Amino acid sequence: MDRMWASGAYDAGSIPAGCTILYEKRLIHHHTTSEIVDVVDERCHVLYSTSKKEAHEKGLLHKTVIGGVVDSKGNITLVKQSLQKQDVGQFVSPVGGHVGAGESDNDAIRRKAFEEIGLSGIKFKLVGKKIFNRKVLGRQENHYFIAYDILTDKPLNLNDEAVEYKKYTPSEIKRNYKESPHIFGDAYIFVLKSFYPKLIK
Repeated sequence: MDRMWASGAYDAGSIPAGCTILYEKRLIHHHTTSEIVDVVDERCHVLYSTSKKEAHEKGLLHKTVIGGVVDSKGNITLVKQSLQKQDVGQFVSPVGGHVGAGESDNDAIRRKAFEEIGLSGIKFKLVGKKIFNRKVLGRQENHYFIAYDILTDKPLNLNDEAVEYKKYTPSEIKRNYKESPHIFGDAYIFVLKSFYPKLIK
């Protein structure tokens, strides 16, 4: 596997699919247990607000934005999660995080894109919405996924939630899904099945 070290100053168009990029980490201070989220119903209507901690302890349904990254050639970028994350050592969508109480979904994907991959002023499009409910790390994550595609050729500047990123062609995603699905986190497998079924058929 080809690998490149980078600090952010190079031509993104020169990075081929199949090349893994290892980055110096940006440390982001996260508001974790004190973060306030909106609890929603199965139609994504807001019911009331509570802490993220309580939402996870009680399995309350709340919104999370998921951002896939696609370049102008159709390549798909995934990140390998760090030790602190749910799908440690596996590849997942580069952007994922809670929608804050009263925050719009679009504002949340803009905020998380800057926090997690260092991009501002992003172009994005809504892909779909679906509930993803699982128990992981001792908590019940009952998330209403709001999935987007982020359209960019810019290099990513990862924070400490991921250790590297890699570009895949659509055919590589399909082949790995069929032959080596363990390289993908459960959340990304769900994203593929829910929002990109044609990609894996």
